[in-house]
Amino acid sequence: MILDDYRSPWRTEELDDLRAMVRTFLNKESAPHHARWAQQHGVDRDFWKQAGEAGLLCISIPEEYGGGGGTFAHEAVIMEEQARIADTAWANVVHSAIVAHYIAAFGTEEQKQRWLPGMASGELVGAIAMTEPTTGSDLQSIRTRARQDGDSYVVNGSKTFISNGTHCDLVIIAARTSEEAGGKGMSLIIAETNGLAGFERGRVLEKIGMHGQDTRELAFVDMRVPAGNVLGGVEGLGFIQLMQQLPQERLAIAVGAAAECEFAVREATAYASDRDAFGKNLLAFQNTRFVLAECVADSLAARTLVDHCIAQHVTGDLDAATASLAKFWCTDMQNKVVDRCLQIFGGYGYMTEYPIARRFAAARVQKIYGGTNEIMKELVARSL
Repeated sequence: MILDDYRSPWRTEELDDLRAMVRTFLNKESAPHHARWAQQHGVDRDFWKQAGEAGLLCISIPEEYGGGGGTFAHEAVIMEEQARIADTAWANVVHSAIVAHYIAAFGTEEQKQRWLPGMASGELVGAIAMTEPTTGSDLQSIRTRARQDGDSYVVNGSKTFISNGTHCDLVIIAARTSEEAGGKGMSLIIAETNGLAGFERGRVLEKIGMHGQDTRELAFVDMRVPAGNVLGGVEGLGFIQLMQQLPQERLAIAVGAAAECEFAVREATAYASDRDAFGKNLLAFQNTRFVLAECVADSLAARTLVDHCIAQHVTGDLDAATASLAKFWCTDMQNKVVDRCLQIFGGYGYMTEYPIARRFAAARVQKIYGGTNEIMKELVARSL
C-alpha cells in the first residue's frame, strides 16, 4: 500500500524504538480492556501508574521535572499508536500534551517542581476545565468565579465535558478573577482535588462515542484554593495562556485524525480482501477499489499536512492559524474517510465489536472539541 511506503520526515530511529515500545505496552495493557473500560466509563486508575512506569506520561516535558525530555514528535508517536488500536479511552493527550504543558510553559518554578513529577509518574492525573454548560468555544464568556479571600481563592461555578474528570487529581480551571471585560479578567487556577471541600464530581456523561473515556461534569461550591495556585503566580493572564497553548491542542487533534484515517483504510482494505459478495471478492468491484483509492489519497494528504505541522511545531515555528487549519481539515477528512470505510463493512460496520464502528462514533466529536471547526475556519480567515 502507498501508505506503507511513506515515512514521515520527522521520524527517527529513536522514535521508531519508542513506537515499538508503545505498541507493545498498549497491546498488553490497553487493547484487552477496551470493552470493560467502555462499560465502566473510564480506564483503571492503576493504568495511569503503569503508563508512568513505562515512561509514557509527560514524555515531552523536561527531564528536570520528571518528564521524558522529548518533543511533540514523541507525543505524536503515542497518539498514533493509540489510534492504531482504536483506543479512545486513555486521555493521555489531555494529561501529557495539554495540562502538563500549561504548567511547564507558565508555572512558577515551585509549581513545576510541585506538580510535574507526579504527573510524569502517574501519581497525579491532570484535567483542564474550560467549557461550561452555557459556554463552549466562546471562552471569554465563562461564568465561573474565583474571588480572593485572604490567602485563598473561593471558586464557584460548573464545568462540563471534562476528560479525566473521574480520576483527576489536578484540574486547571478557567475562572473569572475580576470584572474586567472579555479575557482580561480570566485566570487559570489549579485545584488539587483530593479531599478538597467544595469540589464535586458530577454525573458521568453518556456520549455517542469514546465510551471508555471518563468524561464528567464538575462543580465548585465555595471551593477554597490557595492563592499560590494561580498558574504563573499572577492573575489576569488566563486568556493569554489559553491562546498560546491551544495550537498544540489543535495539532494533537489533527495528529489523531490523520492516524485514524490511515488505520480505517487499512482495516477496510483487509476486510474487503477477505470478504466475498455475489460470487466474487469485494476488491473485485470497481466501486470498492475506487473508494479505497480515494481514501488512501485523502489519508496521505492528511498525513503530509500533519507532518508539516509537526516539523514546524518542533522548531517553534507553528502559528495558530496553521494549527487551526490542520485541525479542521484533518478532522473533516477523518469523518469522511471513516464513514466511507465503514460502508465497505456493510452491516458489520455498525457493530461495536469492530474497531471501524468505534472509530466512526469517536470521529464526530473531533470536529467539535478543541474549538469547533467553524471557529477554526474563522481563525484561518482572519490570517488571510
